[in-house]
Amino acid sequence: MFLRNMRNYEILEHKADLKIRVWGETKEELFLNAVLAMQSSLFAEKRKAKSAKRKMSASSPDVSALLVDFLSEVLYLIQTKKEIYSKVNFTKFSDTEVAVELAGQKVARFNQEIKAVTHHGLKVRQRKDGFWETTIIFDV
Repeated sequence: MFLRNMRNYEILEHKADLKIRVWGETKEELFLNAVLAMQSSLFAEKRKAKSAKRKMSASSPDVSALLVDFLSEVLYLIQTKKEIYSKVNFTKFSDTEVAVELAGQKVARFNQEIKAVTHHGLKVRQRKDGFWETTIIFDV
């Protein structure tokens, strides 16, 4: 799936860290939108057309922990490889395990640093309208 700049997240006020509310029609879309929200907050300066492809996986005891672990793994790749991903293809997705293929491009640098994805208050839940939602706090 290609990541699009949709309004499926919003940045919330927080005293010291970055707080983002994310939602999606499915849990898979929620995870995709969380990647988009995290990447957009980094304010990356893209390089010219140098492509990047990666594979990664994560597993956790429940879907909330899985989201944190998944985002942490993606953040690690973003920061160590200096890449931003425009395509995320889930080859496996369950409440306890994900495997993805990432495709994107190299970046020159980031204008914002995210130190960590936190578990603080994070709970993936289904709203009355059927959408899935969570609020994520990033240590910046």
